[in-house]
Amino acid sequence: MNTNPITPETLAASVISVPPLARNSDLSLNSAENEKQIRHLEAGGVTTLLYGGNAILYHIALSEYADLVDMLAENAGDESLVIPSVGPSYGTMMDQATILRDMPFPTAMILPTRDVVTSTGVATAVRHFVEKVNRPAVLYIKHDGFIDVARVKQLMDDGLLSWIKYAIVRDDTSDDDYLRELVDTVGPSRIVSGIGEQPAITHLRDFGVTSFTSGCVCVAPRLSMQMLRAIKAGEFEKAEEIRQLFSRLEDLRNSINPVRVLHTAVTLSGIANMGPLMPLLSDVDELNAGEIRDAARELLAQN
Repeated sequence: MNTNPITPETLAASVISVPPLARNSDLSLNSAENEKQIRHLEAGGVTTLLYGGNAILYHIALSEYADLVDMLAENAGDESLVIPSVGPSYGTMMDQATILRDMPFPTAMILPTRDVVTSTGVATAVRHFVEKVNRPAVLYIKHDGFIDVARVKQLMDDGLLSWIKYAIVRDDTSDDDYLRELVDTVGPSRIVSGIGEQPAITHLRDFGVTSFTSGCVCVAPRLSMQMLRAIKAGEFEKAEEIRQLFSRLEDLRNSINPVRVLHTAVTLSGIANMGPLMPLLSDVDELNAGEIRDAARELLAQN
């Protein structure tokens, strides 16, 4: 596993994959199937793996967390950067900091929550977590009002942030005053587009952010990496052609549920058996499963 400090060059070098997490029928961790997913990503040139929402770490038991991060560290290849997530509650993230403090991960992402938070409180929680874990954190901005730009700048200036995952969905991706202010204030080199392939071209081309996260990269890593390289090279028509190949599966994720669809897609594509979804989520119905299977296999065939 790559344990070097994360730089803008690290972020720019790879699509940041956001994989699901494989479990056995009794909901215990399935190391072998998780490793299959990791090998598929690595074979496609992906070197960064971020375990967060798609891995359903919102619902993980604290008693299981040490085993999870141990498994991820053991399964990753020598060149792969693995980033676990913590939270979203303050108490959980602080207990997880105690576990991560003795682990080699160069950063961890703090999962966002829309409820029972203030901008000042979020900044304080980030500061406390970083002080306890003794390494910078990934700030995940998913909702308007979560944290104001001035406080983000202070966290960045104080060396508390490794990078920022920006994932506020807009009706018009190009019209985003918050992202523009964020880029102008803290710079684009440590900001990553966090909503998959669909807005990535606009975010990288028009706002200058450094890379993008993706769930569907777990099905088609070579294709997603080709899209990143095309954007970086200014080949936007080629990037758009590639982006369209992801649309069928992405549309299903948007219409049903992003986490449930990706989890099912990885299994039904034959890449790895992700097993059951963790409650409070549930598996998709048979009709949706058939649509997801066809879209996933079609995308994998393009990879």
